[in-house]
Amino acid sequence: MVYQTVQRKNPHLVGLAARHLQSLRRRDFVAGAAFIDGRWVATEQRDVVIDPATGEEIAYVARCGAADMTRAIAAAERSFRAWRELLPARRGTILRAWAALMLDHLDELAVLVTSEQGKPLVEARQEVAYGAGFLDWFAAEGERAYGETIPSHKPGSLLQVRMQPIGVAAAITPWNFPIAMITRKAGAALAAGCPIIVKPAPETPLSALAVARLAEEAGIPSGVFQVLVGHPIELSAPLLRDERVRALSFTGSTQVGRLLLEGAADTVKKVSLELGGHAPFLIFDDVDLDKAVKGAMAAKFATSGQDCLAANRIYVQKGIYDAFINAFAAAMAELKVGHGLEAATSIGPMTKSSVADKCRGQIDDALAKGARVICADQAPNLGPSFVPPTLLCDVTEDMLIAREETFGPVAAVLPFDTEEEVIARANANEMGLAGYVFTNDLRRALRLSERLECGMVGINTASFTGPPIPFGGWKQSGLGREGSRQGLAEYMELKYVCIGDLAA
Repeated sequence: MVYQTVQRKNPHLVGLAARHLQSLRRRDFVAGAAFIDGRWVATEQRDVVIDPATGEEIAYVARCGAADMTRAIAAAERSFRAWRELLPARRGTILRAWAALMLDHLDELAVLVTSEQGKPLVEARQEVAYGAGFLDWFAAEGERAYGETIPSHKPGSLLQVRMQPIGVAAAITPWNFPIAMITRKAGAALAAGCPIIVKPAPETPLSALAVARLAEEAGIPSGVFQVLVGHPIELSAPLLRDERVRALSFTGSTQVGRLLLEGAADTVKKVSLELGGHAPFLIFDDVDLDKAVKGAMAAKFATSGQDCLAANRIYVQKGIYDAFINAFAAAMAELKVGHGLEAATSIGPMTKSSVADKCRGQIDDALAKGARVICADQAPNLGPSFVPPTLLCDVTEDMLIAREETFGPVAAVLPFDTEEEVIARANANEMGLAGYVFTNDLRRALRLSERLECGMVGINTASFTGPPIPFGGWKQSGLGREGSRQGLAEYMELKYVCIGDLAA
């Protein structure tokens, strides 16, 4: 079964990803077997892996079914006791070894990411290093899962709160960061003492399976870390209904997150969700224009715009609106669209054809409602999966692009007059993942960091993520946090213990 829409092949790009994959030193990275209970498992049915730039078939992977997932859950349950009883320092040593192996194979892993996801190779390399960083972080953080002692309100009693691993965990991961979203979840679960089963996105299975091979080489025991690829609904159903799975972590769309939350309710699982974003990017007229343009470029076009943190609504105060439009358009014109494996590329293909179609639909809607369009000249046409960097000016709140997540290289710029006005407009959305503020007024920056209804705020910066920070959103952008000590707590339970009769 092919989950992507196979697209017209571009003659200039055909074979590029296949040649890179064939040249990998680690040919087992593209073997395609599932990793269940410490064994590499082939299946009768296979799924095809597509190069999104060309629609070309580049590899095949084992397609697992519900019975395979049930077998993986049983293996995880068997492995739980031994893994949780391993000293945290020993678990940390294994996680660090895994991170080191990822860095040793950074270039090969990056080729996998770009070949199946499409992002520029330089960004794929950054993702591999970013992903390894979570394993290193949680290797240490697992040793700091502190409890507490409560001053007793009962004579002769000692009151304790302990942090204990919750049990078998499951992770359903997305296609836009196919390595980092696995290690951000798995690093926390494993450090907490929980085995974890990963179901990667069907578009990007090679990255997940390669990471699993390195986990095995790092010494993670059988059943503690497993990866199964297959139809999302078929593989998710056992995870939701099986009582042995105690925690579920998902990164993806809000629509799917709602369904998973509903499905997990029957067994009352602990659920963490990192869902859609529609980030406002607020630029005030007291800010340095060059810094604002640089920040907007970084926040909008990372991962070719396919990022839940992307600056979807760029609000610019009218005093510098025209100047910003001109400078921003000039910076966008420097972006190079192409295959992610080509060295000069800064904007790759959309991983899914539906994303490209959505971008084009938003552009058409905005034009019909009065927006001005500035589109980078990208000739020749590379094919239907490519969306050229496009700037929409004079966007209004009634346009689709102002109301819904874009997930592509289309930038919407909206003018505003006052601080009160723009904060109301920025908050008038069901999403609340991230927000950005560019201003030289410290008091304004502090006010807006308080008033923006989102889980993360960047002040005069587009770069604020990483292992130590609690990544997550408000409203319908999700539940719980990833990274940081709060991310470790997603895989642990509190236990209160009262020890009485201590009086002499």
